[in-house]
Amino acid sequence: MKNTKYDFESVVDRHNTDSVKWDLFDDDLPMWVADMDFKVAPKISEAILERANHPVYGYTIVTDELFDAYISWWDRRYGLKMSREDMAYAMGVMPSISSMIRCLTDVGDEILIQTPVYHVFFYVIEENDRKVLENELIFENGEYKIDFDDLDEKLSKVKMMILCNPHNPIGKIWSREELDRIDELCRKHDVILISDEIHCDLTDPGVKYNPFRANDNVIRCLSPSKSFNIAGYQSSVVHATNPELLEKIKSQIHIDNSDSCNVFATTAVRSAYNESEDWLEELREVLYENKQIVRDYLSEELPIVKLIECDATYLLWLDCSALNTPSKALSEFLRQNQGLFISAGSDFGQCGDNFLRMNIACPQKLLKEGLDKLKAGVIALNNINRLSKNI
Repeated sequence: MKNTKYDFESVVDRHNTDSVKWDLFDDDLPMWVADMDFKVAPKISEAILERANHPVYGYTIVTDELFDAYISWWDRRYGLKMSREDMAYAMGVMPSISSMIRCLTDVGDEILIQTPVYHVFFYVIEENDRKVLENELIFENGEYKIDFDDLDEKLSKVKMMILCNPHNPIGKIWSREELDRIDELCRKHDVILISDEIHCDLTDPGVKYNPFRANDNVIRCLSPSKSFNIAGYQSSVVHATNPELLEKIKSQIHIDNSDSCNVFATTAVRSAYNESEDWLEELREVLYENKQIVRDYLSEELPIVKLIECDATYLLWLDCSALNTPSKALSEFLRQNQGLFISAGSDFGQCGDNFLRMNIACPQKLLKEGLDKLKAGVIALNNINRLSKNI
């Protein structure tokens, strides 16, 4: 690993911390859920400890300083101008999307998503008694692209589309041309566009994502939770330049009790955006190096599994089609045989069934252990399949 100012090498034991990733199941090495196994930026820790030293943890307000931190971040990093009056606080991106589904669509409505995509999009639509309409991404020659003809046709049937930018799980940054085309089609069919941009900062060094342009039909969901590994503080904002739309959203978020603030949330967010940018820059270098390790390992040690090239997120999309095994069966076999938990591609839509999603946001020691487990599991599976054919 390259020399870094911050510690991205130490393996932190997260057991017995009520961690979803490490304590929910019994797996030896969980590489599924999207949080990182790196120590948080020191400035964030210091700020939280300072707040924790105050002996009262009462109800907390959402301060202007929190919104100022968001405004400054998007201005200086992406040249995106945001105003305080165009923003609403929410406990998280998915709680706010759930609220928006309830206040901007009706029971029974179809909502469009582009699959394979973050599996919670399915749940939040279906559990609100709406229906999923899939605009499947086209996979050709190892790359994904949008089927715009299909998108045009299906947008005529819906009131809302949920976009993932950068896209999870394929790690693609949508181009300005692609975003403008989506915008054009949503305007044509008068469709509200929710843009989940939670992975926006986690791009390869020297690469930036393209924010969705603000307009009357667009709602952007923003949070530092993925970038700085502070999802446990449950903090996000909704950005919408349409006052009528934003007022409806604020009202619903309030009804859903999702606009309250964790006692440490504003402290964590301000410290992340105002004091920890250099930590993020190092993190991006580390994640890029981890990606190269995976690419080289698969090429040299496990060529039957192909890495789908990407420019963003720490979630890698692995093409396992040559194994001829459904992704849920493959994922479960790796867990039982090796104690390695990698997400089944079918979780992200049936069109993802030839794939696995692997979280590489961990020290290289754990990453290499995970790759060795993946290789051993694939070899064991192939041996079992070979024996079965000979029986």
